Amino acid sequence: MAQLRDPARGCPWDREQTFASIAPYTIEEAYEVADAIDRGALAELKGELGDLLFQVVFHARMAEEAGAFDFGDVVDGICQKMLRRHPHVFGGARVEDAAAQTQLWEEIKRAERAEQAGRRVDVAEQEPSVLDDVPVALPGLSRAAKLGRRAATVGFDWPDAAGVRAKLDEELAEVDAAAERRETVAVADELGDVLFTVANLCRHLDLDPEHCLRGANVRFEARFRHVEDAVRMDRGDFAKYGPAELDGLWQAAKAAQRER
Repeated sequence: MAQLRDPARGCPWDREQTFASIAPYTIEEAYEVADAIDRGALAELKGELGDLLFQVVFHARMAEEAGAFDFGDVVDGICQKMLRRHPHVFGGARVEDAAAQTQLWEEIKRAERAEQAGRRVDVAEQEPSVLDDVPVALPGLSRAAKLGRRAATVGFDWPDAAGVRAKLDEELAEVDAAAERRETVAVADELGDVLFTVANLCRHLDLDPEHCLRGANVRFEARFRHVEDAVRMDRGDFAKYGPAELDGLWQAAKAAQRER
């Protein structure tokens, strides 16, 4: 990486990059890791993890050039964090089960956030929050679930999945009411509340909302391709089908998918 970034003999493209320009590639590589895992493609996973590691090396090298930190500092930092957050493994603390460990983990993270807040220059203007450090750049569904999970650590949560499901009905009714009034901004707000609630319903059911949505995308794509094939073999043009006929093809595609 140092050679690639060398001002005299390095790669022109690599030399031009900044943290901001590389960040989208970092996110893309993380998604490619997740995709390989979803597909159970372990042979591909090795390569994708390498690509993701390269992103870490790239950022660390740019930071070293700026005199901020280097790759060794990154490794040392995560090692220290794991030591600090696992006192039951590396220290004398005791935990009974995974639930107790999760509680301990959150307590340690709260202490870390409070310490970080104490170092901020604007601490007098903003009190520490349990929602501090939930990354804004996370995908919307993932961030919604994480915000809900973080709020739940202080008891602000639905008691069970049934409570979230009831809230979903309430939010959908509010979408209908806003749509009936033709209030575009209100409809957008209410649909956002629906998505937030769905993400937290997934959380209560121990499901990852992004994984659920990726699965739905895969199923939609496979079913729609089935419909396309059926149209090509029959009338050859979507315009020659009415809504009911297209729905029939869609239902046939769903049935064919279930039989596989």
